[in-house]
Amino acid sequence: MSFKGAKVATRMSTIEGEIMQDSDRLDAMGAIGIARAFTYGGSKGRGMYDPEVKSQLHESFEQYKNNNGTTINHFYEKLLLLKDLMNTKTGKEIAQGRHVVMENFLKEFFDEWDGKA
Repeated sequence: MSFKGAKVATRMSTIEGEIMQDSDRLDAMGAIGIARAFTYGGSKGRGMYDPEVKSQLHESFEQYKNNNGTTINHFYEKLLLLKDLMNTKTGKEIAQGRHVVMENFLKEFFDEWDGKA
């Protein structure tokens, strides 16, 4: 049910599976998803951001799991992709709002990083 990489299909065959998958994906989004991403990245010793390290759209679960990119890259490799992967109408509606929170966070992050804010 979990995310396996940007280019790896993980469709559920039942409505119950779709609901659980949406729930799992929603947990990774929004303000709490941002906090989780940085907590996890820090626990794994990953850098917060490095403009020299480019994000990757992983083609396999192994590639995704072995990735050592930055936490900011994780937004582009997974978190910002989740909105379009929702299965249910309710999941899609909730994901839209949480997606905006992440976009706003990234805008503010890069403004501060670049000395514009």
